Amino acid sequence: MSTPQVPGGLAVTTTPRAVRRASPRARRTTAPQPDPAAPLLPSRDPVRMLDESGKRIPSEYAEPPGETLRELYRRMVIGRRFDVQATALTKQGRLAVYPSSRGQEACQVAGVMAVRPDDWVFPTYRESMALVSRGIDPVEVLTLLRGDWHCGYDPAALHTAPQCTPLATQTIHAAGVAYGEAYQGRDTVALAFIGDGATSEGDFHEGVNFAAVFRAPVVFFVQNNRYAISVPLSRQTAAPSLAYKGVGYGIACEQVDGNDPVAVLAVLNRAVEHARSGNGPFLVEAHTYRLEPHTNADDASRYRTMDEVEAWLGRDPIARLEAYLRGAGVLDDAAVEAVRAEAEAYAADLRERMNAEPTVDPMSLFDHVYATPTPQLLEQREQVRAELAAESEVES
Repeated sequence: MSTPQVPGGLAVTTTPRAVRRASPRARRTTAPQPDPAAPLLPSRDPVRMLDESGKRIPSEYAEPPGETLRELYRRMVIGRRFDVQATALTKQGRLAVYPSSRGQEACQVAGVMAVRPDDWVFPTYRESMALVSRGIDPVEVLTLLRGDWHCGYDPAALHTAPQCTPLATQTIHAAGVAYGEAYQGRDTVALAFIGDGATSEGDFHEGVNFAAVFRAPVVFFVQNNRYAISVPLSRQTAAPSLAYKGVGYGIACEQVDGNDPVAVLAVLNRAVEHARSGNGPFLVEAHTYRLEPHTNADDASRYRTMDEVEAWLGRDPIARLEAYLRGAGVLDDAAVEAVRAEAEAYAADLRERMNAEPTVDPMSLFDHVYATPTPQLLEQREQVRAELAAESEVES
């Protein structure tokens, strides 16, 4: 490095071009580097395609066909009537407990409509409406909640896992099944329903991380209904949206207005196609609200106000979709009345069948626990058998 003299006797140090650094001004004008997380980030605001009054909003997402939206409306109406009837059954003593999903109809129904019958669905305890919308017998769906059986339907035949009471464990199961299906060369997708509270559980992070690393074709569908029982979302996370949790694991994610049925179905359609095409998992967060208490045993007035509930009643997903379909000429008075009549008939049939006393064999408690019963299970089974025999002798 040379130090030439300039007039005035000041020495100027010159630096070779190879090691010369840009001035601060030059650095500020340098083109910004692309953000590696940009393809993964959700929309800044939840995706919407209908406003609260049912008017269409421009969106980059493709709108599902009119007949599909009409079927979405039909299933939502029947699903809500089922939910109201199931809630009434708890008051009649026909169910031990029931977690209502009233207010979340768009998420419940669009979730199962976005997947094929041969895709796998992994529900939580709140997805009874989703299961009946998938075509599962409602009495079989409610069998677990009335305490008759571990699971009232055949999971393998229906590609629908048993309803999951422990938080977030179904995310691991969904990731594993999706990976196994892909490993065997099938284009099956797994859809995992998740509550906002479950995103705070370790199993959620393990399931999402596994799916990301092994590019398992699974869609994690978070229904953010604002409360994990009585714990508000603000005590669950400081993230701007639960959808952002996917970015840390390197998976694509999106957030959507969960009370906009058109947007929910459109976003889930894209997420499922993303996973089915071999692009790895996808995380969708739906912003919605649970209108009823956590279960029939919960007193929601302890942690939220009626003003809050009333505000969300004004965002009714069924009314929003009905208004849009009427305006589009897809739905009229006769069609609406026909759907309501079908829903009432569905509820009446459910009431009649649930009023029949089930025949329960206590020994069936030990069936389907393990493929090969453990010594402890065999011992317990013999104890129950002996107690039943002794009771029978006393009665005779």
